Amino acid sequence: MSDRPKKRLNFLQIINMSVGFFGIQFGWALQMTNMSAIFEHLGAQADEIPILWLAAPLTGLIVQPMVGHMSDNTWGPLGRRRPYFLFGAILSSTALVFMPHSSSLWMAAGGLWILDTSNNISMEPFRAFVGDLLPAERRTQGFAMQSFFIGAGSVLAAAFPWLLNHLLGITNTGGEHSIPPTIEISFYVGAAAFLGTVLWTVLSTEEYPPEDLEAFEKQQEEQSGFGAGFSEIWSAILEMPQTMRQLAWVQSFSWLGMYCVFLYFPPAVARNVFGAVSESSELYSEGIEWAGICIAAYNAVCLVFSFILPKLSRFTSRQVTHCLCLICGGIGLISLWFIENPYLILLSMVGLGIAWSSLLAMPYAILVGSLPDERTGVYMGIFNAFIVLPEILASLGFGWVMRYWFNENRMLALVSGGIAMLIAALLVLRVQESGVKTPSQEDDSLELPATARAVEG
Repeated sequence: MSDRPKKRLNFLQIINMSVGFFGIQFGWALQMTNMSAIFEHLGAQADEIPILWLAAPLTGLIVQPMVGHMSDNTWGPLGRRRPYFLFGAILSSTALVFMPHSSSLWMAAGGLWILDTSNNISMEPFRAFVGDLLPAERRTQGFAMQSFFIGAGSVLAAAFPWLLNHLLGITNTGGEHSIPPTIEISFYVGAAAFLGTVLWTVLSTEEYPPEDLEAFEKQQEEQSGFGAGFSEIWSAILEMPQTMRQLAWVQSFSWLGMYCVFLYFPPAVARNVFGAVSESSELYSEGIEWAGICIAAYNAVCLVFSFILPKLSRFTSRQVTHCLCLICGGIGLISLWFIENPYLILLSMVGLGIAWSSLLAMPYAILVGSLPDERTGVYMGIFNAFIVLPEILASLGFGWVMRYWFNENRMLALVSGGIAMLIAALLVLRVQESGVKTPSQEDDSLELPATARAVEG
């Protein structure tokens, strides 16, 4: 758009611009927590699960950069990014309503594809939103606030089936090849949360119009169409900033680690820790529910640690902070191999939650200062491709690894994810940040302003 000075948003305004991430993450956490279990309920074997996840990251590889490019070149009554928030929310909410009614593996895989694609349409512009509205010295604060809402949404979504069962007495078993009612109801609630919170951000947050609207409309005409979009994406890839090239390796290994969690954590807890042998057994359902509580636990750690991240990066650096957090995550995943008591898994989740909080904020805070304003959206889309590329490779090859190397042992998949995180921790130390103030110069506090504290007190 332009290099105009950004308005200094107050604490409430930063909350409003971030609250949509609560709903986005509620829907996404339901997907991450329950999809592998849904696949197993519908008859999938451990080595088949990665390929059933393939369509989602494969589509994201195309959707994310294209949505980023389109949002860079959009201006209308709802602004620049907000039309995409709203459109993605409507599609995602619809997919969440229909997902529990899947009656076959490929129907569920198709539903996951639609859900993940719609989720990306909303989520991708949210990352660029911070660069649009906040000055460089407050972007760590903005991304950390997103991490807070991501953590809050994930905590509630992951624990929701357990809460329905233990507080309301709703059954958690659905019979052979049938999805339990607790999961079905959770998806309905997720649809409402997704659409409602995104609407809150759309209606409460104002975007900056272009300074020269006539010139921007001319740019829109030149950049319209898929051909122009792909041309712009390719040009951006060739001109990718050095900081982004270095961070690409960090993202690839760290998200490979998290993808192992998404694929296998709930079934690993149910089978390796609880000892379930059949997905239709009550023991399996109890293991999946406990895995949900553990996922809620690491997201709760993410929520709390999001307040600490800006201060830690201020006194060290963003790179050192991210390195330390990834080490915590790697150790947490590897430690699962030695755990037999389900309650001890919660200790491992502390390390994973610290890594998750950093993973959702620090790479973007490191990156955004090196990006040109007029290409922030497309570069955020390209950057997210370094998340989905390792997921695609894992989806294509990890089934073979599970069958011939790991002997269907889901816990070994989690250990390999921990090793990938440790590799990412080493790689982040070679990243050179450019174009922003040093962390010690930033106003990174997530505390309430004095006036807000006075009102509350």
